[in-house]
Amino acid sequence: MKETRKQKRKSESLRNYARYSAIGFQMLAIIGGLTWLGVKMDEWVGAYPLFTVLLSLSSVGIALYAVIKQLKS
Repeated sequence: MKETRKQKRKSESLRNYARYSAIGFQMLAIIGGLTWLGVKMDEWVGAYPLFTVLLSLSSVGIALYAVIKQLKS
């Protein structure tokens, strides 16, 4: 059974939606996980929010790198 153009566009748009949603959740997981780790490290060391700031900023860079790498492929 052949797909019509309308069906192909719909299935392609659903694939794109799923792909970009997954990228968003991946960014959320990376940034949230490393920020949480920074908070826990600050509690363990008893320092001011040094690790929280460092890990949250680096997590944004890591998340952007992952997104760019996925979008190129």
